[in-house]
Amino acid sequence: MTIKDDTFTKMMFAPGCALMLYKQQLAEKLFILLNEKLGKIELLETCCKHDPQLTGETLIINICPGCNKRFANDYKDSSTISLWEILAKNDIIAFPDYHEQIMTILDACPTREQEKVQTAIRTVLQKMNITVVEPKNTRTKSNCCGDSFYGLIPTEKVKEQMIKRTAEMPVKEVVVYCISCIKSIYIGGKKPHHLLDLLFGEETQPQTYEPDEWHKELDIYIEQH
Repeated sequence: MTIKDDTFTKMMFAPGCALMLYKQQLAEKLFILLNEKLGKIELLETCCKHDPQLTGETLIINICPGCNKRFANDYKDSSTISLWEILAKNDIIAFPDYHEQIMTILDACPTREQEKVQTAIRTVLQKMNITVVEPKNTRTKSNCCGDSFYGLIPTEKVKEQMIKRTAEMPVKEVVVYCISCIKSIYIGGKKPHHLLDLLFGEETQPQTYEPDEWHKELDIYIEQH
């Protein structure tokens, strides 16, 4: 798949609910950038858990790992591509230089079978001159940050899983590309760096990080979109 594929009648950008709650301004920056560099792109604000009822062949540019999985598998008339795949192959943004700063990486659960996304993310990190130390369980063998256990086991047990997973990270600085992973790594006692924050030179903030509060906030937003 390419972003110039003539089979698509339109392109849309799906920032995802979690990013809109986390830093809406970054979603807006990306939307402007993509329109400038790739042509006419519409904004898709419908949560990936709701059918966007698309017409025609639509290519959805996503950021959220969950969106990537659902738009790829659950809805007709749509295909999806990760923003990271686009950035890995196209020079549409000036990459900051982190001067070989050493970080590790936590692969998000929905990308466990998406090796092309995992590879693209590492290419983007390389373009930013970040030295990646892989954890033992990584890429297709990556373990969940702990958040996917929410609602299945008591919240304190969820936090124990987050602490356990964070302890597997070989260095303190941890690259994530899922907003919920920010919360988990913070609870686990290490320093998360969301890939978008790294791209725009911003500090990653845990914001609402207690699982009950975060999921309540997220559920309200999802219901409204």
